[in-house]
Amino acid sequence: MSAGTDEAVRATEPAEVSAARPSLAARAAAVAGSGAMRVFLVVIALFWLMPTVGLLLSSLRDPSDIAATGWWKVLTEPSQITFESYGKLLETEAITDSLVNTVMITLPATVLVVVIGSLAGYAFAWMEFPGRDWWFLGVVGLLVVPVQVALLPIAELFGDIGLFGSISSVVLFHVAFGLPFAIFLLRNFFAEIPRELLEAARLDGAGELRLFTRVVMPLGGPAIAALGIFQFLWVWNDMLIALVFAKPENQPITVALQTQVRQFGNNVDVLGPGAFISMIIPLVVFFAFQRQFVSGVMAGAVK
Repeated sequence: MSAGTDEAVRATEPAEVSAARPSLAARAAAVAGSGAMRVFLVVIALFWLMPTVGLLLSSLRDPSDIAATGWWKVLTEPSQITFESYGKLLETEAITDSLVNTVMITLPATVLVVVIGSLAGYAFAWMEFPGRDWWFLGVVGLLVVPVQVALLPIAELFGDIGLFGSISSVVLFHVAFGLPFAIFLLRNFFAEIPRELLEAARLDGAGELRLFTRVVMPLGGPAIAALGIFQFLWVWNDMLIALVFAKPENQPITVALQTQVRQFGNNVDVLGPGAFISMIIPLVVFFAFQRQFVSGVMAGAVK
């Protein structure tokens, strides 16, 4: 074998070794898939769910039992379980009305952010218009504006136009502060769509609206689902914005529960079921769409 051939073989050896060596992500996946790691993750999940289980069991106990022993007593005395607290909850108008208000605030705030953010993200990613990059930098700059800074100015604005205290004012505030993140997230995701795919659709006669609905939206499904979950959880669990902008008759369940604690500190037979319902609905939404959520979060890493 000639010297030139030996040098060529040595030059290709590092590349072959590098290609055969598993990547960091592959090694991490192998460790995560091991039996010991699975047991560890199961233990962590059980500890994470323990407060939820404890709240559920407490909501199924009589107030006298709650005052006497801890919730774990139900595991040895199942006879303590009763649904009387949930019946009393349905008879408490303040809680039931606040739950309806929470739905009326959360759904529009989530849908509007997803729809407007998708349209704006597509425009910033694939449409040409004057000052596009500067407008996008302005949107990114809005991500660092704290919610607390805008509470008083927007409250005065809503008061001047007659919206202060209504459900619409809470929805508009959530939409305004949810859009910068939505536009930033979806614009970066839509920008990864191959240009050739969009150009082929345009050659077939697709306009911008049809291109957006038939091509971009299906491909952006994981990112849109992740955004929807983020927005839903943020709005559902919010108390600060509703506490400032909503009148008592328009307050969501987070504020209603806080009011019950302040006025009726020993009203645990209502607070327990109300707190559990307030917590379990976001959990159900998250677990129902967890695959789309993980796909949306990991989409940028696998492209």
